[in-house]
Amino acid sequence: MNVKTMDSDNGRASRWAQATAILITGAVLAAAGPGAARAQDDGLGLPPGTPAPDAQVEDLDGNAVALLDLVGSGPALIKFWASWCEQCEALQPQIDEIQDRFSDRITVVAVAVAVNQTPRRIRRHVDRHGPGYAFVYDAGGEAVRAYQALTTAIVVLVDGDGRIVSTGVGPGQDLVGSVESMLGAG
Repeated sequence: MNVKTMDSDNGRASRWAQATAILITGAVLAAAGPGAARAQDDGLGLPPGTPAPDAQVEDLDGNAVALLDLVGSGPALIKFWASWCEQCEALQPQIDEIQDRFSDRITVVAVAVAVNQTPRRIRRHVDRHGPGYAFVYDAGGEAVRAYQALTTAIVVLVDGDGRIVSTGVGPGQDLVGSVESMLGAG
């Protein structure tokens, strides 16, 4: 077996392991019910005060992009998302409200996990819904690992100093309230 084939096999095994971890974690959180809104309490996500890590992701044209370049220097909301994720869909009205009310004060970035979706599928979603914020593809799972986002519907709030304020999971989150609190808006 040549090296290229071995690397390809290892890449497939890594993607399979990542997909399995996301699905198992999602099943556990779904079984926990809507009260499982705090990711830190579930051992997911980075604790508050942690500097937001950078990760290589791809734009929807396949170009490498540094996640923190998209996040910028101000407050940000990073959502780990999939087109097939029902919990992500349930969170969408809050994300839309945040984008509508606070887009001049907070950057929203959607990180599409690489499980059972492609940049083409993500682009179709963006074209259909026109969210007004950046969508990127985490092809290698680097952002998922950096943020310990082992499931979808995880939302990370980052303050203007580049530190994580909170990490939550699932539709039971009060994202609008959390953003208002972080921005000092009410």
